Amino acid sequence: MILKITLLLIVSVLLSTPCLSAEPAMPSTAPGLVLKTLRRNHPRLMLTDPQLADLKATIARGDDALLTKCVRDVLHGADKCLRKEPLRHVLVGPRLLSVSRDCLQRVYALGLAYRLTGKEQYAARAVEDLLAVCAFEDWNPSHFLDTAEMSHAVGIGYDWLHSFMDAPTRVKIREGLVRLGLKPGLEAYEGARFGWWRKSSHNWNQVCNGGLICGALAIAEDEPELCGRIVSEALASLPKAMASYAPDGGWIEGPGYWAYATNYAAYGLSALNSALGTDFGISNTEGFDTTGRFPLHLTGPTSLYFNFADVHENARRGPLPVLFWLAKRFDDAALAVAGRAALEHHSADPRHLIWYVPAPDRQPAPLPRDAYFAGVQVACLRSDWSEDALFVAVKGGDNQANHGHLDLGSFEFDALGVRWARDLGSDDYNLRGYWEGNKPTGKRWNYYRLGSLSHNVPLLDNENQNCLAKAKIVRFVTDEDAALAVVDLTEAYAPKATRATRGVALRDGRTRLLVQDEFELAAPAEIAWGMTTDAAIEVSGNTAVLKLRDKTLQAKILSPDGAKFEVVSAERQPPEKPNTGVRRLVIRVRAEKGLTRLAALLSPVHADRPVPILPALKPLASW
Repeated sequence: MILKITLLLIVSVLLSTPCLSAEPAMPSTAPGLVLKTLRRNHPRLMLTDPQLADLKATIARGDDALLTKCVRDVLHGADKCLRKEPLRHVLVGPRLLSVSRDCLQRVYALGLAYRLTGKEQYAARAVEDLLAVCAFEDWNPSHFLDTAEMSHAVGIGYDWLHSFMDAPTRVKIREGLVRLGLKPGLEAYEGARFGWWRKSSHNWNQVCNGGLICGALAIAEDEPELCGRIVSEALASLPKAMASYAPDGGWIEGPGYWAYATNYAAYGLSALNSALGTDFGISNTEGFDTTGRFPLHLTGPTSLYFNFADVHENARRGPLPVLFWLAKRFDDAALAVAGRAALEHHSADPRHLIWYVPAPDRQPAPLPRDAYFAGVQVACLRSDWSEDALFVAVKGGDNQANHGHLDLGSFEFDALGVRWARDLGSDDYNLRGYWEGNKPTGKRWNYYRLGSLSHNVPLLDNENQNCLAKAKIVRFVTDEDAALAVVDLTEAYAPKATRATRGVALRDGRTRLLVQDEFELAAPAEIAWGMTTDAAIEVSGNTAVLKLRDKTLQAKILSPDGAKFEVVSAERQPPEKPNTGVRRLVIRVRAEKGLTRLAALLSPVHADRPVPILPALKPLASW
């Protein structure tokens, strides 16, 4: 009994005693304390002098050809910046972004070239550009991305070139950053109309917070109260958007805006770590550790993205320096390999050097052929990772997603090194009513590229999908010889359909694509199956032959009996983008109340072997 009581007392004491683990307490994010661990000397943002010394030593060894190429590319870019015209305050539509991004690129290129070579011509030109933008009347806070990106640029320039500038120059640039960037930033956090982004869960949040973090940390010793408040507010706001990576790293704004958002998350977190020694645990957000694989899986063998959600037309995955940062942070060699491979075909950005990752000691395991991102309801299936592989991506998701189109169930398809089924991408952001999309009558949905009519989705009576609808992938299977995904589209077509489902499958040893739709109609309706393509098309009843870049694809209608293909133009008149030469392969069916099934089989044509026999159809419930 005495032993039992003693053990209970020991347990009680342990439970009531503060944990004495080796893990340090998280630094305070309170405005007056958040800068307590500030590195006092410059440079302190992203690339400190000790880190630069390590980089220079690695460069000097000369045993990494890719690193040598990166240095050459960065210096070449800096030399081009020397010849550029001075920066001017020019608005394009409501935006100053072309100026702020030009300034940002110049500062990174010139600043890094100076730090690598010591040549003062680079630093002098960068300071000239910094003084120019700090004399602007404003950094366009009404479109706060402009202000944030300029704060980022000026913060990096001030920090990296601090020792080069004399005291009066530092004062001018510091005062410009405060007046044009940080004070409007504080007004945004305090509720100004242009600060709506502080509560958002998409790219504006990361860009605005990340840019302000860089600006504030650059001058924090001179403006501790203002900068402490900025950093504290950013740390409170940033997790709202970071949560969007959960649970598996997908990004609902598509791969293009994934890059924009994730770049700025990395800028902000990298600056926090280098200046304060911590990112306050934000990089531990669920899904962020795997998000680097999202753009890899969403890139087809053609190097084209699955470009949903206002991603640019024919967007390809670029070199993405943020893959290096993610590879380092999460020890993911697959990201390092992908980032290095991209640099074989693209020029390096200064950030490639800042976050450079050497070749891993051993090749990582290959990425799986198929991926499902539950957070954004996107599935990607492929036959292999070669350039001639079959690849299909399909999406569910939310028609109200930021930058979203009415495209639930849309798919894109690559085979034989060609993209056969494509998305037209974004239109001009300055079109009237482009952002009015929160109701069925919103002007956004009248534009061809944004509504359902241009996407690879079914239409009922030629109408848009419900703009408030969501869709979920209800089945995802990845096997050795086949892969499939099934999307529940019922909300998109209600009330005309009481059930709507789309399935895509790589069949027959992953050699061809079956797209199958099932509608339970509440009343008779016309169903139009459509696929947007750059291919020339010849149709003959239920068969179509598509030709593009000397490659051939056969499309065959498997259901319903008697259905025929037709070809329509996707071209439009100004002010919309013209879509010159783009076509739509269409099936139109007049369907009665009840169940209707549409199925189309897309088979790459190989000269050395016949197209296989047609498969038997099964209901999607049996897939």
